[in-house]
Amino acid sequence: MSSAETEIILHNYPQSPVAEKVRVALGIKGLRWRSVEIPRIPPKPMLVKLTGGYRRTPVMQIGADIYCDSQCIIRELERRHPSPTFFPTNDKGLIWCLSRWTDTVLFDLSTRVVLGAAGDDLPADFAADRGRLYFGPDWREAMKSALVNLPHLVSQIKAPLSWLDEQLSDGRSFLLGDSAAAIDAQIYFVVWFLRGRWEGGPPLLSQFPALERWEQNVKAIGHGEYSVMDGTDAIARAAACTPAPLHGSHTDDPHDPQGLQPGMQVRIVPDVDAGERPIEGEIKGVNAETIILKRSDDDLGDVCVHFPRAGYVVELCS
Repeated sequence: MSSAETEIILHNYPQSPVAEKVRVALGIKGLRWRSVEIPRIPPKPMLVKLTGGYRRTPVMQIGADIYCDSQCIIRELERRHPSPTFFPTNDKGLIWCLSRWTDTVLFDLSTRVVLGAAGDDLPADFAADRGRLYFGPDWREAMKSALVNLPHLVSQIKAPLSWLDEQLSDGRSFLLGDSAAAIDAQIYFVVWFLRGRWEGGPPLLSQFPALERWEQNVKAIGHGEYSVMDGTDAIARAAACTPAPLHGSHTDDPHDPQGLQPGMQVRIVPDVDAGERPIEGEIKGVNAETIILKRSDDDLGDVCVHFPRAGYVVELCS
């Protein structure tokens, strides 16, 4: 394969906590990559052209393959670059299970704390966008409720921080031992978000010395080696490439609960009511973890967009 077909392009912006998770993952692997900075709020025309409508951050592009959600990104990075591994112990399954909690319950709590505490200080357009994305249709009332209930929400964050501090209290460098793992990135992004975006974050985190020591260890990993790329060049890259062949694990699943098979036309959307546009395409590959949609675009040609199954709703197109 040419370098154009293997180069990692991350569509992100500096303030994104989930993008920070992936940037740390790239650092754990010591990888070189290109950074395309996308807008913090829609419209994001070049990003949605690649994805077919998905607007969340980050998105990874490799040639004409587009990987949505950090689940897909981390899984693909491990497949393509197995050493050093994201899974240095025999706990891979447990790490993935725990990551669903960090990405949903724990991150949801941190978002409610950060946005609720900010209140009217948030720019109106940002508040409307993130409020709808994280709190649903009744986001205004939900954000007011978060501010009123802030002490309770902080108590719900403090408990898992204390568990993490206990895990690290034996002096280990990372959560599983001497080597950084996927779970370090998958938890670090929440701590990074709390420290950087909420004035109460640093005082709260200071109560957990082992956690703060670990936080500095993860920060020291860095983000690998990256250079800036313009969004138009990323679009041209996708147009110049063709999607990679499927690897063995993406064959169709005869036991798929929804009966999904390659060739079906489907639409997919995150499983929260955030008012997001469904992405439509033809199933190219599907298994318990991932679904790959083939899309055709007049400017791009064929691209494949990869989504996780966990956390996403797939429906057949009528």
